[in-house]
Amino acid sequence: MVSRHFLRIKTMQALYAYNANPKAEPRTYEADLIKAIKGTYELFLWLFALLPEIAFYRMKKLESLKEKYNPTHEDLNPNTRFVDNRVIRQIEENKILKQLWPKYHILWEDEKDLIAKLFHEIELLPEYEAYMASTQNNYFEDKKIVLAIIEKVFANNDLLHWYLGEKNTHWIDDYEEAMLMFYQNVKEFKETKGDECRIDSLFKGEEDEKFCRELFRKTLDHASEYTQMIEGKLQNWERERVIQMDLLLMQMALCELLEFPSIPIKVTLNEYIEIAKWYSSDKSKVFINGILDRLIVDLHDSGQLVKTGRGLYQGRENETTENEENKK
Repeated sequence: MVSRHFLRIKTMQALYAYNANPKAEPRTYEADLIKAIKGTYELFLWLFALLPEIAFYRMKKLESLKEKYNPTHEDLNPNTRFVDNRVIRQIEENKILKQLWPKYHILWEDEKDLIAKLFHEIELLPEYEAYMASTQNNYFEDKKIVLAIIEKVFANNDLLHWYLGEKNTHWIDDYEEAMLMFYQNVKEFKETKGDECRIDSLFKGEEDEKFCRELFRKTLDHASEYTQMIEGKLQNWERERVIQMDLLLMQMALCELLEFPSIPIKVTLNEYIEIAKWYSSDKSKVFINGILDRLIVDLHDSGQLVKTGRGLYQGRENETTENEENKK
């Protein structure tokens, strides 16, 4: 499932696009926002389909070696440990994936060159060599090599990244998020579940989709009000000197602080400062932090900053917390 951090980024991108064309209908951009997030889930499903296809490619290679004019003993008795990998078999036979792959028209079989190159990279992994030579043949070792392949072959693979980006330009930015979802989902597989291992849904629950929709709508609804609040803390700066992205991120942060009582203050601060590192200028982190810190003091003093439930906690929301909750 997609993280809240990713949902914030997607919402920011949708708001930025709308601000560039304010005469457009906000509902159009909100619909595009949800469509873009759902596209990330499709990418997640494409990644799941990759391992069975690579194992199938290797199986066909081994079969062809047996048909050589003068096959060796090794050709006739190949090491089939990879093609028999229990986790890859679970993916291939998973009941949910077998329903979703046809629905999204996911098919790798026409990409033989890409599959061959990926397997060649897998073969070069020291972990793969050790796996194939090991006398320990169990589910733990099978999962261990699959996770190593995802982390060390798929995650930073320029060719795979390019290929998927050609299928959908949004996937260039979504690749890391989908890969993280893929890795974490496989990590939760259990041998006893067989073909019924859980496949993550797009959202953790209705609250996540509601979160990004409301963040989009309420940031737009209160944009003028938030801009005035920010301008009051600019001191010697003029409004026109503020980078548009910085203004947008501060508007979104104020929206979370005031409209989402269950989200802790520090979570909001940390999230938008982190997003600023990647999507704004080098100085934005310090600038945004300073403005928001001063605004939070005022909001506290005026009684406008009200937090309830989880929002009362000041700890940083992170992937570990999300993962623990997902298991419940």
